[in-house]
Amino acid sequence: MKRLCATVMIAVLGVATAGTAAADHRTGTGALQRHADALLDFGAPGVLVELDTPRGDVKVRSGYGDVEAGTPVPWKAKFRIGSYTKTFVAATVLQLVGEGRMSLEDTVERWLPGVVTGNGNDGTKITVRQLLQHTSGLYNYLGRMPELFLEEEFRKNRFRTVTPEQAVALAMQEPPDFAPGTDWNYSNTGYALAGMIIERVTGNTWQHEVRTRVVGPLGLRDTYLPGTSPFLPVPHAVAYERFPEKGLEADPADPRWGDPIDVTVYNPSWGGAAGDMISTTEDGNKFLKALLGGRVLRPAQLAEMTKTVDTPKLYPAWPGARYGLGLMWIPNSCGGHWSHGGDIPGFKTRNGVTPDGERSVMVSVNTDSMVPKPGVTPPAKDVAVDLIDHALCAAK
Repeated sequence: MKRLCATVMIAVLGVATAGTAAADHRTGTGALQRHADALLDFGAPGVLVELDTPRGDVKVRSGYGDVEAGTPVPWKAKFRIGSYTKTFVAATVLQLVGEGRMSLEDTVERWLPGVVTGNGNDGTKITVRQLLQHTSGLYNYLGRMPELFLEEEFRKNRFRTVTPEQAVALAMQEPPDFAPGTDWNYSNTGYALAGMIIERVTGNTWQHEVRTRVVGPLGLRDTYLPGTSPFLPVPHAVAYERFPEKGLEADPADPRWGDPIDVTVYNPSWGGAAGDMISTTEDGNKFLKALLGGRVLRPAQLAEMTKTVDTPKLYPAWPGARYGLGLMWIPNSCGGHWSHGGDIPGFKTRNGVTPDGERSVMVSVNTDSMVPKPGVTPPAKDVAVDLIDHALCAAK
């Protein structure tokens, strides 16, 4: 496969909705385009951005959806959203809490007896709230999945099914990172357990509950919960991944990345309730706006979702970031916004929504292993910080 081209294919489009011309003017489409273009220098093959405002929607794109064919990212591209899935799952849990069917203070042991045990792990001391807020201390099971970090292992295992029970069992092979409630550390294990609890409470899979409670009612027609299906609905960009040439032994300061490979097709079941969903920029914005606009949760549950704790481990990517329940609060130049990005082989998702739910932006990059071009200094913060700040704060 050819290395990612330095040539840029640029196209700009204001979505044909009421108020689009005004939105183009007030949001500075040219500046939004420049921010999208800048991501190419940081190693994005292609970029798709959609900004949703009260005056209309604006879309820009840059680079390539298919590097070899030289074609752009489709305007209506579907993509894997990775950990943005957690926001949907947390909202589903909170709906169940609002219905009185469970509590955020329930222990894991109450719903999943005997599942979290061994090596110092104790489900009697971990609450549902701590699962959703990454304060459980549970080891992140991805650390025991070399197929996500080694090219040869990925190729051999790309169609393997991993059940939630198997994912949690991997985490139980390791001691907890800290005692429940004493610290913060991002762990997909908490959301694997949350998905299992949804199933125990409702008798249905977490996918069924997310579809019937969130996706369907909001009319998210291009949002999918693929389960074990390895395919992306069309249209979509080619998903690229680069692996360190020395695998897990690579020096993080100099990993010496290999060439990008096509990872569009693979079984994403290992992501489960922590990351196994597909969506679009349009649907992603609809959900964020509905959530913060009060159309998904009752006020008491939205208030719980937006109670945050400090997350120094997310610095310096997002300085000052705080984490709620499946939502992250990020300070910006106009105060702050809510967000939850996602990284999964082949795709990087970034987003943000204003506290009033009036203005939202989605960013999709068709790789999550961005390697800056030669001579380009890697950004000190997350690659999309400036783009999202401009989208939500400029010319409001």
